[in-house]
Amino acid sequence: MVTVSKIHLRDGEKGKYVSLELSGDMELVQSSNTGRFYATARRCFMFSTFDEQTARMMVGKQIPGSIVRVPCDPYDYTIPETAEVIKLGYRYDYTPEEVKVVAKQHLVAA
Repeated sequence: MVTVSKIHLRDGEKGKYVSLELSGDMELVQSSNTGRFYATARRCFMFSTFDEQTARMMVGKQIPGSIVRVPCDPYDYTIPETAEVIKLGYRYDYTPEEVKVVAKQHLVAA
């Protein structure tokens, strides 16, 4: 499950739109520098067709699915806490839960 954690008002090519910030479950990650574990949560952003008022009502709602790491073209990312610029080759995207379709069998009397 992912949770709608915030909304963001954005400027796009065709005007303003509302983006939803989705947060995943807590996960523990081991630091490559210190070897110690820290708690974090994956997050991503999703376009929406909601107006601002409707989007605000979505904050706190849970959606079936997960946030997955997806490879992409390398880009520069500035770590907010240290201002260090690093190069990343991935992003996080929402993926819905797999929907299993169960076919109903109809019995016909002979």
